[in-house]
Amino acid sequence: MDDDLKTTVLNDLHVGLGAKMVPFAGYSMPVQYKAGVLKEHLHTRGSAGLFDVSHMGQVILRGPDVALALESLVPVNIAGLGENRQRYGFFTNDAGGIEDDLMIANRGDHLFVVVNAACKDADIAHMRTALEPRGIQVEQIEDRALLALQGPQSEAVLAGLNPAVGDMTFMDVATVELVGAECWISRSGYTGEDGYEISVPNHAALALAEALLADDRVMAIGLGARDSLRLEAGLCLYGHDIDTKTTPAAARLHWAIQKIRRAGGDRAGGFPGADLILQELSEGPAMARVGLRPEGRAPMREGVELFANAEGGAPIGRVTSGGFGPSVGGPVAMGYVPSELSEPGTALFGELRGKRQPVVVAVLPFVKPGFKR
Repeated sequence: MDDDLKTTVLNDLHVGLGAKMVPFAGYSMPVQYKAGVLKEHLHTRGSAGLFDVSHMGQVILRGPDVALALESLVPVNIAGLGENRQRYGFFTNDAGGIEDDLMIANRGDHLFVVVNAACKDADIAHMRTALEPRGIQVEQIEDRALLALQGPQSEAVLAGLNPAVGDMTFMDVATVELVGAECWISRSGYTGEDGYEISVPNHAALALAEALLADDRVMAIGLGARDSLRLEAGLCLYGHDIDTKTTPAAARLHWAIQKIRRAGGDRAGGFPGADLILQELSEGPAMARVGLRPEGRAPMREGVELFANAEGGAPIGRVTSGGFGPSVGGPVAMGYVPSELSEPGTALFGELRGKRQPVVVAVLPFVKPGFKR
């Protein structure tokens, strides 16, 4: 393993559990454990899986009118976000593209923001440049780990450490004591299942992880199954399904832009790329992210070109994420196609090893969400 890679506070635990460690976003991270990706995936869907996501960025924003200040960077209704509630959002650029996606929580006297590992340095610099002149303090939190407990048994497991978590519903946030430590918890995750994300002080992270893994319902899960779980859930992976050239409308993330920030809303626009983004929300984008179900057993992975016909013609789109869906029992993928070819049931072709194979546009997500509403 590259000596330049960073490690999380749980690195020794991963190695002790027999994890296969790989470089990811500048960190040494577990891609899978001894059980393997398939079993880890299915265990999370059926019971509870524990993920180390401490490589992600945790940031606190404080200051006068902090919600309105952050709204200058994201097309999201933050000022109207209730206390102890969380919302998905994304930074946009002047061309209407997505710089990163993030989670934003209203903690009363401050906002708590979680950003992707690969983008966190750029995101924090972006927030400091834009927000500090407005009197906003941007504090990167580096003394806390981040764990995700995901799956239908997550509530029962975590309630065994503190029953208060059972009162939380999807996108609630709370401060809860676990293993004697103050933890910041959201009822959310990125698997399509019920679950929690837990910000825990570094000094208590190992004790919390071991307490959770001591429960027979919990299995340690690596990045491999995290990817297949989010793919089945139809969730975007930054740098693959969304990037600086992808607009929110093309990514079909329109649901994350509330009416108050759209044309005609009380706080319409005011974020980078607003003119193009709002125009596409009204008129529709040229390309659209879709679910794809390849026929047969061969997965269509990222980079596979898509065609409208079995022979001839130029590519009309491409796959951005793809693989085998263990819960679905076959290959699944996501990609971009012209909007006129984005209706579920549309027959297309993906080119694998020089041969075009049938693939059908499918409804997303591929699995029914298990969130506790």
